[in-house]
Amino acid sequence: MEPVVFSRDPGLDALRRRRAELRESIGALEQALAAPASGRVGAWAERVHVALVELSADLGEHIAITEGPDGLHRDILATAPRLSNAVVRLTREHAAIAGLVADLLTRVSDPPTGDDVEAIRDLGTALLGHLARHRQRGADLVYEAYQADIGGET
Repeated sequence: MEPVVFSRDPGLDALRRRRAELRESIGALEQALAAPASGRVGAWAERVHVALVELSADLGEHIAITEGPDGLHRDILATAPRLSNAVVRLTREHAAIAGLVADLLTRVSDPPTGDDVEAIRDLGTALLGHLARHRQRGADLVYEAYQADIGGET
């Protein structure tokens, strides 16, 4: 008897790659926020700004591949309509997260003072928490729809 060979889904492989890229930009923001700012607020803000620009681009790509006309959410709704509430929630989260990124970009674009660093870090940490929870819910959604684990990127 011939062995059964399962082919990998190229759409899920692309999703895993995008997920890994988004995780890298999240990590870069986390490192930038944690870097010392005392006596070097300008350099600190520039590093945070660069990380936020990268995150914003990766988030935009994530939103496009999930919400786009041929996106993941449309496929999930066709495959598993019972998951429509989860899709709606993740779509709403995209708007909220994009708003937080935009707010932080504005805050670090204007030259912050030493007094601004703590507030920017607090908002950045809140953003990181939102992103972590969003990624978990997204992985759960994909698993429920396709019985495929997309969370194990390195």
